[in-house]
Amino acid sequence: MDTLPLLYTYRRCPYAMRARMALLQAGVNFEACEIVLRDKPAAMLAVSPKGTVPVLVLSDGRVLEQSWDIVRWAFEHTGDAQAWWARAQTPINRSLLDASDGPFKHHLDRTKYPERFDDAQGRDWHRHQAVSVLLMPLEARLRTAPQLGGDTPCAADIGIFPFVRQFAATDPPWWATQALPAVQAWLAQWLQDPLFEAAMRKPA
Repeated sequence: MDTLPLLYTYRRCPYAMRARMALLQAGVNFEACEIVLRDKPAAMLAVSPKGTVPVLVLSDGRVLEQSWDIVRWAFEHTGDAQAWWARAQTPINRSLLDASDGPFKHHLDRTKYPERFDDAQGRDWHRHQAVSVLLMPLEARLRTAPQLGGDTPCAADIGIFPFVRQFAATDPPWWATQALPAVQAWLAQWLQDPLFEAAMRKPA
């Protein structure tokens, strides 16, 4: 009997969230190992010296070290019957994902953890930039359909949602005043989605 894929994960990491949500949505049975950031497992470091999560060790010994590679594997491995991966590959979705993982993440980190960076531009400037590079284009897209997959979600939704969640949580009162009604509704829906709730349960 084949061993289950082993996912090294951390509940609050947005990259790990997207990986867990993809594996669950695709119906992949896997074993989750919740790591402690200050005491990373030697077994994880042996297969992935970069030392960041998520890391997925497949039953054939292959190792996937990037969250989006795990998302792709999850859906392609199971046949992607609902086209979650395929519908994420439109030019606008690819552009939004690139913005999320690139400039938005850069500005998100400096909004959430300004004390970690020697940055003269300041938290408010980075927060404004985060809105400009991702949230405004995302708002425009979500005004045409409730999900990035159209009427139903796709991999782009679960790829971007954890980062928007993290950004909104940096200052909820400020977030509530922003002129981003479509993004706010999309985020609120995902926060209550059973898939997210399942992904956030602590491993047994």
